[in-house]
Amino acid sequence: MEITEVKIFPVDNGGRLKAYATLVFDNSFIVRDLKVIEGDKALFVSMPSRRRKDGTFRDIVHPLNSETRSKLEENVIKEYNKIQAMENS
Repeated sequence: MEITEVKIFPVDNGGRLKAYATLVFDNSFIVRDLKVIEGDKALFVSMPSRRRKDGTFRDIVHPLNSETRSKLEENVIKEYNKIQAMENS
């Protein structure tokens, strides 16, 4: 399964949330509401989640291995950085 499209929606709230992202896989499957978060050391991608009745959150979708997670984060952060560079130029 290949990532065929990455859309970034920047958020200007002054907080750690920097953007929302949408991914399309194989031009046939879409995942919305991933979050680009500014961590203590670097940006990272948070999966879409839902609040449970007990107040905790549970991911709705997530990669099943670290290789897939790395590939997904790399694509999203690369596109986020591209958008930031265009906005700052």
